[in-house]
Amino acid sequence: MLSETPSNQAENRRDFLLTTAGLSAAGWAALSSSAIAAEASTGNSWIAAGDTVLFQGDSITDAGRKREEPDKFNTQSAFGSGYAWMAAAQTLMSRPADNLKFINRGISGNKVYQLAERWQADCLDLQPNVLSILIGVNDIWHKLNGDYEGTAEVYENDYRQLLDKTKQALPGVKLVVCEPFVLKCGAVKGKWFPEFDGYREAAKRVAEGAGARFVPFHAMFERAVEFAPPEHWAQDGVHPSPFGAALMAHAWLQSVNG
Repeated sequence: MLSETPSNQAENRRDFLLTTAGLSAAGWAALSSSAIAAEASTGNSWIAAGDTVLFQGDSITDAGRKREEPDKFNTQSAFGSGYAWMAAAQTLMSRPADNLKFINRGISGNKVYQLAERWQADCLDLQPNVLSILIGVNDIWHKLNGDYEGTAEVYENDYRQLLDKTKQALPGVKLVVCEPFVLKCGAVKGKWFPEFDGYREAAKRVAEGAGARFVPFHAMFERAVEFAPPEHWAQDGVHPSPFGAALMAHAWLQSVNG
């Protein structure tokens, strides 16, 4: 295998940063139409024409959405400004004739059991064709802060039960399970590890057991910190910057459309 030369490494780093910077600063319009079409290709996509796509999770998915507008869809104010909106916006731009409906019901601070408490109204009643969930960071963070007594095992069992309930109520639903992630900066200290890795591994097992597509966000950010420091992607180690959110949207689209 050929190794990269220092000049190639520098070029790759520059291209990586320019790409993610362009995505966050200039928005998706900075992408060429060919790149948009390639990334949102319907060839292997789990998003079919006419589908309703629901994003669920905590503050990373919530991303400041206006919760007083719950019935609005495909609308930035009701969707927030994070990775979910960026992924939805790119898909809507690239597939304008497909009558797609994107909804965000993420709520800041949620853990798995809190998703379950609101699941009927915020998921099942919406009858999504594609359901994407990013959950887990609060399950460990609140424990470390002394506000919760959960474990990785509780997280995994609760998550499995939630997806089993979902598949029973919505037999045709296509599931997307996103890997919980943190970056080692801000609020994320050494005490998070190795326990946090157990939550990541649990999420992957849940995805495999449910036949879901898996979005490897933590693995993605481990690669990203080779090109820019953790604070570039998430100042507090948990909530992504616009750069981090843009990178997440790209990874989500690759997983869902791959």
